[in-house]
Amino acid sequence: MLSQDEIEKLKNLCKENRRNILNMVYNAQSGHIGGAMSSVEIMTVLYHKCMKICPKWTKSKDFKARDRFVLSKGHASSILYSVLSQLGYFPKEELMTFRLFGSRLQGHPVPICPGIDVATGSLGQGLSIACGMALGLKLDRNPANVFCLLGDGELQEGSVWEAFMHIANKNLNNLIAIIDRNRLQIDGCTEVIKSLDPLVEKIKAFNWKVIEIDGHDINQIYCAIEDAKKLDCPVAIIANTIKGKGVSFMENNADWHGKAPKKEEYELAISELN
Repeated sequence: MLSQDEIEKLKNLCKENRRNILNMVYNAQSGHIGGAMSSVEIMTVLYHKCMKICPKWTKSKDFKARDRFVLSKGHASSILYSVLSQLGYFPKEELMTFRLFGSRLQGHPVPICPGIDVATGSLGQGLSIACGMALGLKLDRNPANVFCLLGDGELQEGSVWEAFMHIANKNLNNLIAIIDRNRLQIDGCTEVIKSLDPLVEKIKAFNWKVIEIDGHDINQIYCAIEDAKKLDCPVAIIANTIKGKGVSFMENNADWHGKAPKKEEYELAISELN
């Protein structure tokens, strides 16, 4: 359990992350706000409280022992960049180069940016990459964990379920999948486009342990990740979230999956986040 003081500090970091996402996408006039906003609490708690990190990003002993992270839903890169800047991987001023030509902060994560292990964004592939990482760590007797954040829309890809099956078959208990279950994708509601429910039962049928939480509750996120790290099997955390969380007219609105706000929309949104 986190203390109230820790929770308040994390809430303030979440507020900063939401403002950063909005500023980055508005400045670039390109990007994906909805799915970045829905995963703010997940990413903030994961990086600030649960992962072993190496901000200096050097080939040191600490570098080898660090936990790995795969952003399978690579279009939500703005939240990853914001968190990395908070932890000192690169200057916060660099956030305003998001999606600009020549920037290290491209629309999808690429390893030229400190803190990024793998290029992602081709949906449905991240869990397979995480699987390879986790298996490699096991073979090297490296105790590090691998975390993979997936969008629920990409669970409609068959490759995800092949990865679920293989990870369970190899009992990769050093891999934790976190599913941002905001129930919206670019074309609308996931349950209309290609229903995922009953999602908990489906993942359990692949011999995974499943923990279901409120993906905006900081303490629930922390406890779920810490509990998952102790289990001797692969774990999927289903985090129920709200797409566009934090800005009233963006919440639960698929239109904000991948567009930038106009000036009036930006000013209204930033006023809600201050």
